Amino acid sequence: MKHLPKHLRPRWRYVVVGLESWPDADLSRGPFQREVWYAAQNLLGDPGSADADLTVVRFRFEAGTGAAIVRVRRGELDRGRAALACVDAVDGHPVGVRVRGVSGTIRAGEESYLGDAGGFTDERTVEHTVADESGPGRRRRDGAVDVSTPSGYVGATDRDTSRPGRSDPVDDADSDGH
Repeated sequence: MKHLPKHLRPRWRYVVVGLESWPDADLSRGPFQREVWYAAQNLLGDPGSADADLTVVRFRFEAGTGAAIVRVRRGELDRGRAALACVDAVDGHPVGVRVRGVSGTIRAGEESYLGDAGGFTDERTVEHTVADESGPGRRRRDGAVDVSTPSGYVGATDRDTSRPGRSDPVDDADSDGH
């Protein structure tokens, strides 16, 4: 079978998305692809979903954060972004999907929006867990704090956990109020 001439081949755009969930969530490419297809089908219907042709071409998820690159037909970019925004859970785990950018090639998308010139890795930096004998486990990452409780994780930002205008609650209790 002959190849199609360049002007007849479908043209693609690559949507680079960031993924965020609880640290104990174990997400993989297959279930994420299935949720993307279901979201597109529910939002756009069968013909619209087929026109957008959303396909996950790269996927990485570790310790609550990750990224994916989703291929979409060039003329259906807005519909593809809308369908991606409808993904709210994968395999029962709540997930946040944030579009980082759109590119004409996979490589340019990786370099521009994932900060990686050599391969597909996540741009997140150091992550550590602090376990306290007196309190629950905490996990910090990029301005967010996930606190492990017996019933699951509770998410907060650094702003939620700090007190504006106060340096230390112990110092404030010792002061005379002025």
